[in-house]
Amino acid sequence: MTFPPSQVRPGFILRESDLTWRFSRSSGPGGQGVNTSDSRVEVSFDVRRSPSLPERLRERTLTRLEGRLVDGVLTVTSSEHRSQLRNREAALARLTATLRTASEPPPQARRPTRPSAGAVQRRITGKKQRARVLRQRRADPED
Repeated sequence: MTFPPSQVRPGFILRESDLTWRFSRSSGPGGQGVNTSDSRVEVSFDVRRSPSLPERLRERTLTRLEGRLVDGVLTVTSSEHRSQLRNREAALARLTATLRTASEPPPQARRPTRPSAGAVQRRITGKKQRARVLRQRRADPED
């Protein structure tokens, strides 16, 4: 079974030839055939050496996934479905989503802002009102 190439980002297309598949017995549900069918799926993608990953995205992806990579290879598993085909689809979707988020451009830097004069005044007025309420709740020392 081959999967069509999926676009992770513009300029980065994940092809079947870039993936390494491994199958093993799943520990999940499956009935009588659970001990004989290899429905657990592992899909691996070599982030460090893949020719389909552009260099600018490679560095970003390697940096963001450094805790999940083993020798530059990202591995995703799936065993939640009974059928191997559905597990293959789930693993591929999870791999694509992981690569998509890891290769996103960095967020724009936050530009520091200051609260408006009206917002500062409303905050102080609210604090004074709250202090007045709490002061009124105190027991009088003269009682």
